[in-house]
Amino acid sequence: MTDCQLYLISPLDVSGEFPDRLERALDAGKGLVTAFQFRVKGIVQHEAARLAEPLQALCAARDVAFIVNDDVALARRLGADGVHLGQGDGDPKDAREQLGREAQIGVTCHASRHLAMEAGEAGADYVAFGAFHPSTTKQSDHRPEPEILSWWAGLFEIPCVAIGGITPDNCRPLVEAGADFLAVSGSVWNGDEVAAIKAFSEQIGRQ
Repeated sequence: MTDCQLYLISPLDVSGEFPDRLERALDAGKGLVTAFQFRVKGIVQHEAARLAEPLQALCAARDVAFIVNDDVALARRLGADGVHLGQGDGDPKDAREQLGREAQIGVTCHASRHLAMEAGEAGADYVAFGAFHPSTTKQSDHRPEPEILSWWAGLFEIPCVAIGGITPDNCRPLVEAGADFLAVSGSVWNGDEVAAIKAFSEQIGRQ
């Protein structure tokens, strides 16, 4: 058994049938999927809020944290559980002031131990390392080795998230290195989401 959990990241298109797909994925991953990141780009806040509403309700009903990507103002408008900040998306301290003490604030740290320590000092609730593998969801030139997860887990209490091209076939070394969460997107949404969640469950050791 492992304590590693899944952190689902939405595709850029969350319209149409996507709420049904999310519901199936969350139900298949009960106890394994504990966070969902709402990641849409290039749409106005009003439209983003409309798309987020049914997804946020699905997460709330299943006690899954609803995290907004990059946009503190949208997270505040939605009353989201938290926000995920890239390196250019603002300061965790500012996000904390706007979203409150209870908000979950995550920070992308690429392959940098220094950035991760800075994020922790600034009050981040989790740090994300990656991309560990080539990703079709988001391009990244950063390629950390799994031992960065072991290093972090051995020194700090703050959870670490592994991200980037993670599939059921390649996730095991990241779990064994100490990832608290695997952030996954394309490997779930590019096929049968229920089968993908079950395959992750088997590899993570939740079966």
